Amino acid sequence: MQTLNRTNFPGPQYPTRIIQFGEGNFLRAFIDWQIDLLNEKTDFNSGIAIVRPINSEFPPSLNTQDGLYTAVIRGLDEQGNTVKQSRIIRSVNEEINIYHQFDEYLKLAHNPDITMIFSNTTEAGISYHENDRFDDRPPVSYPAKLTRLLYERFDVLGKNAPGFIILPCELIDYNGEQLKTLVLRYAKEWELSQAFLDWLEAKNTFCSTLVDRIVTGYPRAEAEMLETELGYRDAFLDTAEYFYLFVIQGPQWLRDVFYLEQMKLNILVVDDIKPYKERKVAILNGAHTALVPVAYLSGVDTVGEAMQDEQLCGFVKSAVEKEIIPVLSLPESELHQFAQAVIQRFQNPFIQHQLLSIALNSMTKYRTRILPQLLAYQAKYHHLPVRLTFALAALIAFYRGQRQGQVIPLQDDRFWLEHFQTGWRLVEAGETSLYQFVVSVLSQTQHWETNLVEIPQLVDTVTEQLQAILEKGMREALLSYAEE
Repeated sequence: MQTLNRTNFPGPQYPTRIIQFGEGNFLRAFIDWQIDLLNEKTDFNSGIAIVRPINSEFPPSLNTQDGLYTAVIRGLDEQGNTVKQSRIIRSVNEEINIYHQFDEYLKLAHNPDITMIFSNTTEAGISYHENDRFDDRPPVSYPAKLTRLLYERFDVLGKNAPGFIILPCELIDYNGEQLKTLVLRYAKEWELSQAFLDWLEAKNTFCSTLVDRIVTGYPRAEAEMLETELGYRDAFLDTAEYFYLFVIQGPQWLRDVFYLEQMKLNILVVDDIKPYKERKVAILNGAHTALVPVAYLSGVDTVGEAMQDEQLCGFVKSAVEKEIIPVLSLPESELHQFAQAVIQRFQNPFIQHQLLSIALNSMTKYRTRILPQLLAYQAKYHHLPVRLTFALAALIAFYRGQRQGQVIPLQDDRFWLEHFQTGWRLVEAGETSLYQFVVSVLSQTQHWETNLVEIPQLVDTVTEQLQAILEKGMREALLSYAEE
């Protein structure tokens, strides 16, 4: 069987116009996949130079396959049909190891045709490293590496040099603003010229982004089967779900840059990314967090199984449609469309998402993903969203640490693990009431950032729902909350 490379599988090659910091699975199945579609369908005509931002030889370089790899996209489409699409990605021209090829890295700045930079250096990548110096080959932090590249362009091509559109994909709030702040900090600490700072401000566009796609990466268990189907060997196979969304906070002329009138990619160019982040956290992450304790205590182990279960699927849908969407700020039609896509993503038969893996740090997840909607709903309608409170009652039951006689491997902050262990022991010994136990959970203001005991009827409601779960079991307790 042949190996995938440009000799065995010749095809179009595009001039390098993009730098990408990060060689990982996510960018390859998200950015590079979209660039490949743009190259095929429009005059985008742009190849990518990948810069490996860390000093590591693993995984091997994409250069071993001339930058080629296969993206396998699997899931449910907009109509709910199962799809599986395999595509050879030809948008990557080369991979540069910045730790061994620093001069080649700087030479990228000399090419005036390169005008776009993407990155995914993990959430910790956009950070300050105080020992980074201008003369380091390279500096440690990504912002320092980028500052050095930007200065190289200005220094070699001058004050009229074209700048870059800089699109970080790291999962932090306002990633573009944070990256720009750190670039300016390094520029000032390194005492780079005012002329450079002026060029940086005038010619470069830092955009904040929101990225959304589940990328499952190299399909180790299925690689041999997939290679047999494809008819070639590919050490860089990359798998991802069908859904994707790229939201860019930036000027509207970016729509022309990405040919969005011509190519209907799921890219949004917006004035403020915040409502889209809130939508994702509230609907996608919030639905996950509400589902986990309810489904797991119903005897289900994966998200996919839960979505095949009429009662559990009904609970999640009604929580999102009736209690989360009504308090979000985007147009309702957009929110319902996004919610429908989320349910289809949860139903993806190609992803086995274990509920226990999502359950990690559930107390913090409830506070950040569900509580804002619970409080907003109560403030708006003057009564409680009973499905969101039921999710909280289920969470307290989950932290009892038992399912049908089996121990649940709980993973959370030590404070909460000890609090629940002690609290449940006292309840079971009859030394404290369920009501008092619920008060002890909801009154932890340091965690909740407010005293939830003061929310009208919240303690009573959660106590009643928790009592029902304990007395009737999760399935029967859930009956009144599961209808859509």
